[in-house]
Amino acid sequence: MANVIVNRIIDFLKKYPPFSFLSSELLGQVAAEVDLLYFEKEEFLFQKGEPAKSYFFVVKEGAIKLTDKAAGVEETVEFCDEGDVFGVLALLVKRPYILNARANEPSLIIAVPVGIFEKILNENSQVSLYFASGFASGQVVVRSGLSQTQQVRDLLGRKPDENGLMLLSGQRTLQYSHPVVQCPVGTSVFKAVTQMSKASVGSIMVVDENQHPKGIITDKDLRNRLIAKGLSYDTPVEAIMSQPVVTASKELEFSDVYLNMVKHRLHHLVFTEDGSPDSPLLGIISDHDILLSQGNSPAVLIKALQESEDIHEMAKLRNQAEGMLKYYLENELSIDFIAGILTEINDTIIRSAIRLALTKLQPSFPEVQELDFCFLGLGSEGRGEQLLRTDLDNALVYQDVPEHLQEKAQSFMHLLSRDVLDVLFACGFHSCPAEMMANNPQWCQPLSQWKRYFSQWIREPNPRSLMMGTIFFDFRAVAGKHSLADALTQHVYEEIRQEKVFLNFFAKNALLNPPPLGFFRNFMVEKSGEHAEKFDIKLRAMMPLADAARVLILSHQVVGINNTFKRYEKLAELEPNQASLFKDAGKAYEIFMRIRALEGLANESSGRFIQPDSLGKLQRQLLKNAFFPIDEIQKILKVRFQLDYFGN
Repeated sequence: MANVIVNRIIDFLKKYPPFSFLSSELLGQVAAEVDLLYFEKEEFLFQKGEPAKSYFFVVKEGAIKLTDKAAGVEETVEFCDEGDVFGVLALLVKRPYILNARANEPSLIIAVPVGIFEKILNENSQVSLYFASGFASGQVVVRSGLSQTQQVRDLLGRKPDENGLMLLSGQRTLQYSHPVVQCPVGTSVFKAVTQMSKASVGSIMVVDENQHPKGIITDKDLRNRLIAKGLSYDTPVEAIMSQPVVTASKELEFSDVYLNMVKHRLHHLVFTEDGSPDSPLLGIISDHDILLSQGNSPAVLIKALQESEDIHEMAKLRNQAEGMLKYYLENELSIDFIAGILTEINDTIIRSAIRLALTKLQPSFPEVQELDFCFLGLGSEGRGEQLLRTDLDNALVYQDVPEHLQEKAQSFMHLLSRDVLDVLFACGFHSCPAEMMANNPQWCQPLSQWKRYFSQWIREPNPRSLMMGTIFFDFRAVAGKHSLADALTQHVYEEIRQEKVFLNFFAKNALLNPPPLGFFRNFMVEKSGEHAEKFDIKLRAMMPLADAARVLILSHQVVGINNTFKRYEKLAELEPNQASLFKDAGKAYEIFMRIRALEGLANESSGRFIQPDSLGKLQRQLLKNAFFPIDEIQKILKVRFQLDYFGN
């Protein structure tokens, strides 16, 4: 009978971390030593201040609530259900319990003697990391960072599929060409071409007397700048070279090199000793080298989108990107890299759509066909965080024109916006329910009108203005004349400098969504409607962090950083005393993005609403751990902007 009980305990424990890390032999040793304890509803397992018992607990059946008293009222801090481990902290730090534990319903508990587990804890890095990183319930006080939390997740995650897309996990070695075919400034083109021919290469670096790179000559330069212009082969190389060259440090990770070249359409990246142009040349890498090393890569996809003239083909290519996204997420590539690639793909579609629309419309609008404009991404696209093809938020700003051209300009820009949005819809993106899109005439306006919009929102911070701020303050120039977006940014900061109280209102608005810890499996779920009993990861987890980052970055008057986790990276730099918290907030946001994207891909949805019971035990604990920076960040907002004393 004893063996039957032990086997049942083994079958139960092996489903849950950290026991799932153990070999069958070790798990059998643990299971043979445990006790089974039964507790009636509301019965205490232990109380705050009691000395730690010689064992920790695992919920086998039922549910346990961990509580604390605040202002004389007992509040639930954490809720443990089947498979949850708790009561570990007191053992780890050898101190009395800091919370009460009582049965929320009749419960069967496995008590694991710490003696049998100590050897495993010391020798098994997965088990020790699991406990040290705060995955066991009730360890709020040791959640000083999410780095270890992510390490635990990585230990459990699948190893990247080396036969898949072979895409940049950060583990690949950077291979650049060395030595580089080069010639000094003053060399004739004839001599340079001879060198290129002997080496069978399509480019040559031009260097000064210190071996610093000054320019590059490619086959394209020879065609367009020498032969097409009828110049002599005695022409010095500096007369036709492309300059300045883009340089980088040899220490740069492969993924950073790759993303840089894709984003900036670089055909060559030059490596120097210190990464600057005023440093000796080390090597060179070409986009061709990248493509050969990567096989099926996003650069191929982006190039196809750039060259496509057919909307159906563009839609097909965007569908391919979804498979790429799934691969990236499953193979644990960094969210920063994934977001960078998907943003570039989405931006390329918009630029291609604009190119097609201009070709079609310009002949009919000769008076305004050269009009400067800028297509703006808003919301998640503006922040470079749109992994899934969710609702579109965008706008268009164009230069002011004389009164007699205003009607023509308006018609031209409205038609342009309409055609661009039609392409995005055809590529699987969804229409914004509130019509915050450039094809809505309200959000397709000249620069002067956009300045009036922002001035009104900042000077009259009523609920509608604050809502507009959360959407429009994350604008990003996607295509067109970026100087128009820069002018708008400058105007926003000038207005905020004059209306400093706006940030207090904006900060108060950022507190509308409290930390998402509730009483159903520790998730604050929707109470009714289509998504009842589901967790809204966008509203409850992502928006509080995105809203807080926006307010804080505006208060520092930092320009050009829209992405939420990059905003937190910058805030950590600007406020060293809060660096740990801000880094945690950025990591938490990345975790939310990853979980939402995986949920969306699995269910062919926006990924916004998650059924807590559908998550694995480790996923749920990871998600709960990521909630804690939200509360701390909101406390900073309350103090910094004096929100307890700030009127409604």
